Amino acid sequence: PAAHTGPRGSGCPGLGPSRLFHRDAALGALAADDIRRAREARRKVGPEEAAGAPRQKLSERARERTVPASRVGRLASFGGLAVGLGIGALAEVAKNSLNGETKPRDGNGSVLGSNPFLSEANAARIVDTLCKVRGAALKIGQMLSIQDNSFLSPQLQRIFARVRQSADFMPAWQTRRVLAEELGQDWQEKVASFEETPFAAASIGQVHLGVLRDGTEVAMKVQYPGIAQSIRSDVENLLALLRLSAVLPAGLFADNALRVLQRELEWECDYRREADCARSFRQLLAGDSFFEVPRVVGELTTRRVLTMELGSGVPLDQCQELPQDVRNEICLNVLHLSLRELFHFRFMQTDANWANFFYDPLCRSFQVTLLDFGASRAFSREFTHHYIEVVKAAADGDRAKVLQKSKDLKFVTGFETKEFEEAHVDTVMILGEPFSTPGLFDFAAQSTTRRVQALIPVMLRHRLTPPPEESYALHRKLAGCFLLCAHLRACIPCHGLFQELYGQYWARERGA
Repeated sequence: PAAHTGPRGSGCPGLGPSRLFHRDAALGALAADDIRRAREARRKVGPEEAAGAPRQKLSERARERTVPASRVGRLASFGGLAVGLGIGALAEVAKNSLNGETKPRDGNGSVLGSNPFLSEANAARIVDTLCKVRGAALKIGQMLSIQDNSFLSPQLQRIFARVRQSADFMPAWQTRRVLAEELGQDWQEKVASFEETPFAAASIGQVHLGVLRDGTEVAMKVQYPGIAQSIRSDVENLLALLRLSAVLPAGLFADNALRVLQRELEWECDYRREADCARSFRQLLAGDSFFEVPRVVGELTTRRVLTMELGSGVPLDQCQELPQDVRNEICLNVLHLSLRELFHFRFMQTDANWANFFYDPLCRSFQVTLLDFGASRAFSREFTHHYIEVVKAAADGDRAKVLQKSKDLKFVTGFETKEFEEAHVDTVMILGEPFSTPGLFDFAAQSTTRRVQALIPVMLRHRLTPPPEESYALHRKLAGCFLLCAHLRACIPCHGLFQELYGQYWARERGA
């Protein structure tokens, strides 16, 4: 496909680049004055000084802890957590009884709510265990961390926000062992330097700064040992704990969701697959005026080690205080890219983590670096044909067509109750509102999640079939995109954007 040239927005001021890959809470948000000062400072320094821009540091909560690589060791960690949660819950109930409290103090009404298992002491136990074992359990926690308070109670939001920011890192000896097993005993001869302390630690691996022999700075992602082999047991253990805490809504097709999630996590543990996906996106976005994908260093990439050129910028969730036109430009381009991934490339990076988008307007050839392609997946032509018509029907206010295309996509069987069909169509219409509103859509003023939440009980009571497999990752990505637009208080022309993409989609299909 031809390189993308915009929607660029109205132009924007710059901000000094920080070498970052995951959010460091200590950095805080960026204000307009910070941007102006950083831009002026950048103009005054040469390349040597610019290269010394601040780099991300691990969260102060992160600790060096050996990753439990065996299934027995990981099971012991979860078992200890279960016992600790039970004791903590009893203590919380006793404390509330002594204080005369008989109901949970959280009146938020969220889908995943409040109960004694989620006391502050138990929150600390959950964070500590997930950060210790890492892997699939931590990944799920990080997925949940970007949800708003209509889905998660404030208690759970705080827990998973801490999980997202606090992953521990493995000691140097364990890192060196993985590198030797993957790259050979002489791996250090292949780089000019390698920092043994990582600058980022995530759910499946941690990231180290390296320098190639030609002076190129790279990010080397090293997978934790035993993670790939423990995915199934980790997911089951975490789900058991969530059920113990009574925070999962009833009526979910849990087995189906578990199977899809397990497959996605297995993809993410295959760094060779991720490297191939990154190369594909780099080719698809070659020459793009807004987005850039770092180059994969193939000779230092294996199933458990991924090496890419180092990106620059700051995560999008740190851009809240940028000027309105800059935030609009960012969100318009991110939304446009998401729709192009689905309806043009039919190939999407589905991880909605905002730390996978790094904003750096000082780079002259692009402004946002894209990272982390482990969750990328393809979509069939049949799926996108039906799905784009569902969105179009919602944008046009055509409820009958929304229902028919939902049947074509296997979201509904046609045998559900009238109450369920109405709730399903209502949900699609609500989610389609950004594309049905001519002119600018104000994400800061929307109440989408609240209204969808009110329909969830009906959906769970009467749903007869699980949603199609493709929808899990797709809706996670689109929800993350909408939440980002709300987080940055964007006001952008979604209707015009979709109508243009819709016309282009069918023009390409007619010419195929």
